[in-house]
Amino acid sequence: MTDRCYAVVGMGYWGSNHARIAAELLDEGLVGSVVLCDTNEDRVSQSAADYGVSYTVDYAELASMGVDAAVVATPTPTHYRVATDLLEDGIDVLVEKPLAQNSEDAWSIVDTAAENDRVLGVGHIFRYHPALLELKRRIDRGELGQIRYLSTNRFAFRVPREDTGVLFSLAVHDIDVYNFLLGQWPDSIYCKLDSTIRPDVDETATVLLSYGQATGVINESWRVPVFGKRRDVTVVGTKRSAYIDYLEDTVLELYDSEIIEEGGVLREWNEGKQRHETDPDEPLRAEVEAFIDACETRTVPRASGEVGAVTVELLEAAKRSNDLAERVSVER
Repeated sequence: MTDRCYAVVGMGYWGSNHARIAAELLDEGLVGSVVLCDTNEDRVSQSAADYGVSYTVDYAELASMGVDAAVVATPTPTHYRVATDLLEDGIDVLVEKPLAQNSEDAWSIVDTAAENDRVLGVGHIFRYHPALLELKRRIDRGELGQIRYLSTNRFAFRVPREDTGVLFSLAVHDIDVYNFLLGQWPDSIYCKLDSTIRPDVDETATVLLSYGQATGVINESWRVPVFGKRRDVTVVGTKRSAYIDYLEDTVLELYDSEIIEEGGVLREWNEGKQRHETDPDEPLRAEVEAFIDACETRTVPRASGEVGAVTVELLEAAKRSNDLAERVSVER
């Protein structure tokens, strides 16, 4: 049993999911108490009543209420101010992705956490996706050989959001996924954005990332009615290839296929596919549990503040590539 007081700041769609997780942790004794926070008192009071927990409409009150760890699930433009204030109040913070609207603010949040000796995590949830973690283990063991190509599709048909386009809403996931799987940053990025519905809100993004001998392609769009909701990733290596449908958290498909040379002749070698099932861990629950554990042990979370800040830098590089209509080098 722990006496840790855990808060959820922001009770919109994703914040409500965090509230559910917080209530589960409370019921299981993994946190001692929970506080919900939102400027909409009707919304936050109802959620607090549903879960039998406390609430406030002002996050500045959280420290005085005994909160020592919090998730920030407010709109992206507010992340910098809310996260900075909480860190300076002595509260460990998990900030939903992206960490901030720009890299200057993102690195400032990282610096504030260090200056106040606070744990800072970022909600790059796919680092806790069961099938993706299994793929990462197999890549690190060399089972796929040298990675040569990665491809991601996230398609849906919906009215574009008013505040943030697909680059910061969707590609933020996949840029981090590629960095996570390959264990490195890209050396260059090319990006093309399309904004035809709402001015300055990109509803389609095509991103090309170079990782030395590996190429990553990201396709994101809210303008594709063909597939319903599609979320998947393909990774091609010199020995094997892998496929994950993100809508199936626990399934990893491996394809034993490669091009081999025999007697000076190239031919295809294909032994079919294997379907692997992983443990059914909910990624959001795993992410929050890992953050709570990092707070207890004073260690760096898998999705650290630095990871979040670098990802924002790469999103800015992608935006710069679109504006210049050319490939841009990544300096980090």
